[in-house]
Amino acid sequence: MSESKHTIPVNGKAAPAEEEHSPAAGGAPAGEQAAGGQAAGGQASGERAARPAAAPAAPREAAPDGADELQGDLDELGALAAKRDEYLALAQRTQADFENYRKRVAKESALAQERGVAKLAKELLPAIDNLDRALEAAATDDPLLEGVRLVRSELKAALARVGVESFSPGGQEFDPNQHEAMASVPQPENGPASGTVVEVYQPGYRLGESIIRPARVVVAA
Repeated sequence: MSESKHTIPVNGKAAPAEEEHSPAAGGAPAGEQAAGGQAAGGQASGERAARPAAAPAAPREAAPDGADELQGDLDELGALAAKRDEYLALAQRTQADFENYRKRVAKESALAQERGVAKLAKELLPAIDNLDRALEAAATDDPLLEGVRLVRSELKAALARVGVESFSPGGQEFDPNQHEAMASVPQPENGPASGTVVEVYQPGYRLGESIIRPARVVVAA
C-alpha cells in the first residue's frame, strides 16, 4: 500500500507533511500485540489450571471467650453457694447451741429456785410442828387457840403457794424413799398386813417429786 504525502502551505510555500508511520520501528503491530497478549493470558490460565489446587486450610477454632466467661460465672456461683451453705450451717449450729443454752439456763434456774424453796420450807417446818403440838395440847376454851390455828393455816398456805405440800401415808405400804420408820409393832391376825403404815408421828412434806422431809411412821411387823 503506497503512502500519500500531503503538502501544507506555509507562508505561500508548500511544506512537506510528516509521513504517517505505522507503529514504531521494531514494534509489532497493535493487532499482533493484542494477539500476543491473549496468547500469553491463555498460557498463564493453562498453567494455573494445570497446577494442582492447594488443600483448603483448616478453619481456625474461634477462641471460646464466651464459654470461658460462662464457666467462670458458674465457678463463682458454686463458690458463693458453698459459702452460703457454710454460713447457713453455722447459723443453724449457733441457733441450736443457743436453744440448748436457753433450756439449760431455764432448767438450772428452776432447780435453783426449787432448792431455795426447799431450804426455806425446811426452816419453817419445825415452827409448823410446834404449832401442831400447841393445838393438840391446848384446851378447847383457850382464847389463844384460834390465833394459833390462824398462824398455822397461813404458814401452810404460804408453803402451798410455792409448791410445798404435806402428806400423811397412814394405811399405805411403807416406802423407804418417802417414809421414815420410827418403830415396828406386831399386829393381830386380822390386822394390817406386814409392812403397812399403822401410825404417823409426823406428816411428810414434798416439793414436786422431791421429798423435803419424809413422813415419820410406825410400821406393822
